Amino acid sequence: MTDDSRPARSRERRRAMAEPATPAVKQTGAAGGKLSVLSSDDKHKIHQASLTLLSTVGMSEAPQIVQKTIIAKGGSLDQNGRLLFPTVLVDRALSELKRGFTLYGQRPNCELKLSDTNVYAGSGGASPQMLDIDTNKYRPSTLADLYDAARLVDKLDNVHFFSRSMVARDMETEYALDINTAYASLMGTAKHVIVSASHPDHVSDIAEMCFMIAGSAEAFHARPFLSFNINHVTPPMRFSAEACEVLAAAARLGMPVMVNTFGQLGASSPVTLAGCIAQSNAETLAGMAFAWAINPLVKAVYGPRPMVTDLRSGGMAGGSGEQALLTAAAIQMAQYYKLPNSTIAGATDSKISDAQAGYEKSASVLMAAQSGANLITQAAGTLSGLMGCSFEAYVVDNDMLGLIHRTLTPIEVSENTLAVSTIANVVNDEGHFLGQSETYKRMKTDFLYPEIADRRSIEEWEKDGSQDIRAPAKERVKEVLSNHYPSHISADIENRLRDRFDIKLPAERMHKE
Repeated sequence: MTDDSRPARSRERRRAMAEPATPAVKQTGAAGGKLSVLSSDDKHKIHQASLTLLSTVGMSEAPQIVQKTIIAKGGSLDQNGRLLFPTVLVDRALSELKRGFTLYGQRPNCELKLSDTNVYAGSGGASPQMLDIDTNKYRPSTLADLYDAARLVDKLDNVHFFSRSMVARDMETEYALDINTAYASLMGTAKHVIVSASHPDHVSDIAEMCFMIAGSAEAFHARPFLSFNINHVTPPMRFSAEACEVLAAAARLGMPVMVNTFGQLGASSPVTLAGCIAQSNAETLAGMAFAWAINPLVKAVYGPRPMVTDLRSGGMAGGSGEQALLTAAAIQMAQYYKLPNSTIAGATDSKISDAQAGYEKSASVLMAAQSGANLITQAAGTLSGLMGCSFEAYVVDNDMLGLIHRTLTPIEVSENTLAVSTIANVVNDEGHFLGQSETYKRMKTDFLYPEIADRRSIEEWEKDGSQDIRAPAKERVKEVLSNHYPSHISADIENRLRDRFDIKLPAERMHKE
């Protein structure tokens, strides 16, 4: 290379580096499972402890539907009325439960392939409060907030599904809450939706809504775009009767179900991490066995969500290091059984999207992802120990999730990527790699650029007002909510849904003025 070519090469380099940075790498369903916080022997011991709990301690307050179903499969009641699950029953359920199924969205490329250690992150929770984007004050969350959250998630590439994030506190009845939550979520995003139901009758109506949107029950079952979050247990080792009825109703209708447990370490489960995991595992297995006994073809997702209690106050410590470790261990038990799974990660205790939220969320979500959690809920948008929700948090967390998913990508080691000949050429010529054609090419393919994180110089940042990350996040929120009104559901179906159900979300609220 002659010296005359260097200015041209430098201009090319400056031009390439000055071009707008767009996300070149989109991470969805990357494989985790590289982190092991439990040894094989540890997992076996926890499994055996869980089997002992189920077969000798059993579950209390089992409603009739659970008693009848489990006893028919070989279970029994002890002298105290506790429902016992013999090991042979649990083993049979584990051997026959469906693995490797896929959840869908309402448009292509929204698939969640729940096999092996594929990782997807989404929203979630039941926050009763919303951090208002204009006043920066918390207020009761509404149905309109829920719809807006779904619209926002629909535009965030690294948030792969929408699990109901907040409670629509302006709904006057449980039925209105359940039906309108499903409607607002399904209308707001074409990504997979996860909702809850407070009564089994509500399950059938939500299912009917899905069948109407899909065109038929058969079409929905072929590509299910909605699942139910069901917390079938009130720890320790006690069934929730109404939730079990909901689980049975959903399983019978062929709706995918998230079989979730929420023991709190030191409060409703043992203070030791191992004991908490053993109990949570037993409680989750009881729900999985019940779902399987109701419908052997059920698409059931193993959902341990053991949480940590701050023993100084009795409150939740979702952003703690113990929480990150506990979540990773719970997911390793799911991988031990090779069951499709979900968990909570990202339950920061901070009230705003600040440094505390960043490090607390990153630690727990990263460990869950590296452990191979299939579905990570509450990973975007939640604050204050899941008690609050924030639109700008969704946008900030979207950047965080992109970074975390990027860490799951395997490093390619080959003759080409080792670049020995390139290194030899460069050290004997320009002395840097910025002008190499490979550098220019790979900047377009190998890097995931953040959407709002600030990588400018100090001078540029100061000139622009020295703003923290919440400022561009708010701008992004307002841009999306001012312009993005999803239309994946036709006006005809929307009208039919409104005719069939008592929809509280005003139609004019769902279209750009």
